[in-house]
This record gives sequence, C-alpha cells and structure tokens, in this order.
Amino acid sequence: MAITAAQVKELRDKTSVGMMDAKKALVEADGDLEKAIDLLREKGMAKAAKKGDRVAAEGMTYVAVDGNKAAIIELNSETDFVAGNAEFNDLLKAVANAIVEFTPADVESALALEVKAGQTLNDMIVGTTQITGEKITLRRFAVVEKSESENFGAYSHLAGSISSLVVVEGASEAAAKDIAMHVAAIAPQYVSDDEVPTEVVEREKAVQLASEDLAGKPDNIKEKMVEGRIKKFLAEISLLDQAFVKNGDQTVAQFIASQNGSVKSFVRYQVGDGIEKKVTDLAEEVAKQLG
Repeated sequence: MAITAAQVKELRDKTSVGMMDAKKALVEADGDLEKAIDLLREKGMAKAAKKGDRVAAEGMTYVAVDGNKAAIIELNSETDFVAGNAEFNDLLKAVANAIVEFTPADVESALALEVKAGQTLNDMIVGTTQITGEKITLRRFAVVEKSESENFGAYSHLAGSISSLVVVEGASEAAAKDIAMHVAAIAPQYVSDDEVPTEVVEREKAVQLASEDLAGKPDNIKEKMVEGRIKKFLAEISLLDQAFVKNGDQTVAQFIASQNGSVKSFVRYQVGDGIEKKVTDLAEEVAKQLG
C-alpha cells in the first residue's frame, strides 16, 4: 500500500528514527503504525513509544477536594498565554468545584450543570471564551470518592500542566501527597503489575522474543531472557514497583508500607495528552500574507 508523508512523520515523531527507516517499517507493517513501532523496537531502533506522548493542547489541570470527594479536571485553551491569565484560572477552579459538588456522569452532563441562577457551566466557559478571545473547552474529568479511613493525595506540577490524585488507605495526608508527587513525576500506568492487562504483557513479550539480539539463541535461553525483560517492563509501568522519587533506595510499595498504608488508586492528567497540536510555520504564514 502507498505510505503517505504524514504517516512517516507521525512514526518519526513517536520513535525518533530516520525517514527511510520509518518508511520501510510502515511498508513492512502495511501502514499499521503500532505494528511499525513494534518492528522498529524488534530491530533495536526505537524505544517503547506510547500513544499520547506528544503533548499538544494548552491549558491547565486542577484538583478540587471536598471532604470525601475529589475531582481532577483538564481545561484547555488555544495558547499558554490565556491558560496563565486570571480569568482562565478563576474558571478552572469554578469548574472543578462544581464537578466535585454535583458529580456529573460525563462532560456533557457537567456542561449542563446550573452553577448560578440561570447560568450553566457551559455559559461560564462561553463567557470566559468571549473575554479571552480563545476557545476554551472542558476536555475531561474524574470524580473520586474515599472512605473515612483513606486519604487523598493531590499534587500539581509546573503550574498545573500535570496533576495527580491518589487515594491511600491509612498512612497520612502527607504520605499520600508524596505518592501523588511521584505519580506526577514518573507517570506510572497501573498501581501494581496485577492490574496490567494480559494483552499488554503478551504484546511486549512478542516484541522481546522477536528482538534481533536474541536471534540464534536456544529457545530456553531466549525464554529466560525475555522473562527477565518482562519483569523489568512491569516494574517500569507499575507504581508500587517503581523506585520512589524521594528516595531511590526504596520502592513506592516499601515507602507506603513504612507509613502503615497502601495505595488504592491514582489518576494522572497531563495537559494535551494525546492531542495533536497544529504546528504553524511562521515564515510560511508571513510569506503567504506578503504574496
């Protein structure tokens, strides 16, 4: 099948390989991006690539806590300039507080919430859009509840570009916040390796078994080496197995156990995760206008 320049660019952006290598991989994979990434990894030419690594849209994330409920949200704008102004920040907090108070089922329901007499959350967003001159959207949110014996840990990094919300059984709010800080910084995908879906493990195993550095090795040796690599892979994506960001000599599991607690769940939002941002060539735009 014909491979387009856009497909080659996307694969290059996700793997940092050369243009010809990207094109060859796409041809071999019949245009399947994920399969092409796996092929490149098998050849040792690219590290693991994740969907959504390219952070594009501007805006902010925020966590609002109200008793045993908390909400984490992402509010997007077109530029970081608007995301940093007072109107946007006031809206960000108002949206998060409304969501934690009313617990809507989805974004559509959240936008329909009447937060003031005759004014919905959507009306507030539209109003701020008119003030700033930029489109503002509520992209996503999650409402989390805890019991009296549990603690929330909330943390925002880089002025809200990343936020995390953690629920910890026992321990303390300070310990829960430390875990939230770790989640924001290290970006685990699961609490423990028990939560990793079988298909994720099987895909990684297939990639590792096909690695060129294992070619020609006896099957029993190959299986043992792959087993070790899978163990390392699971430790990298599982929160409890990761080296604790504040003390690399202990894992997150060891840290929270030392605080007489355990991690129940976490949510991590990074602004623009998975959204492609239109890249504008300023010189080209100026040339068009002059022409």
